[in-house]
Amino acid sequence: MNRLDYYDITPKGMDAYMASHGRHFSKPMLEWAVSMMRDRNGNKLKLVEKKQLDEMLKAYGVELKRSEGYYDPLYVWMMGRADYLGSSIADEGHLVKFLKDYIDDPDGSETRAFDEFYVKTIALGIDIPWEDMI
Repeated sequence: MNRLDYYDITPKGMDAYMASHGRHFSKPMLEWAVSMMRDRNGNKLKLVEKKQLDEMLKAYGVELKRSEGYYDPLYVWMMGRADYLGSSIADEGHLVKFLKDYIDDPDGSETRAFDEFYVKTIALGIDIPWEDMI
């Protein structure tokens, strides 16, 4: 089965990115995405290291099953902090549970995080500098 966007014309550099990373976050793509994030008070977020996220998951006894080798969980963690923490997600313990639900959703796509990010950039008219993201 082909994706519905399989036949779309891709922006310059996107094919090379996809060949290297597929529909997942590279470290440069993650850093670029997070650089645009703001918390609920409008403050710029500082990217946490993958090691910090791993420690948080361990502290709450959470193991992700669909995330090996990719920066997707770290993107979802940062997005959750920016958009939901302090509102519908009360604290970091619940944010960890949200992350697990999002990443390990049994009927979700393993590329969900990247796909939703990409659609958001399209909707907001944000050009991704694909060649810089490899």
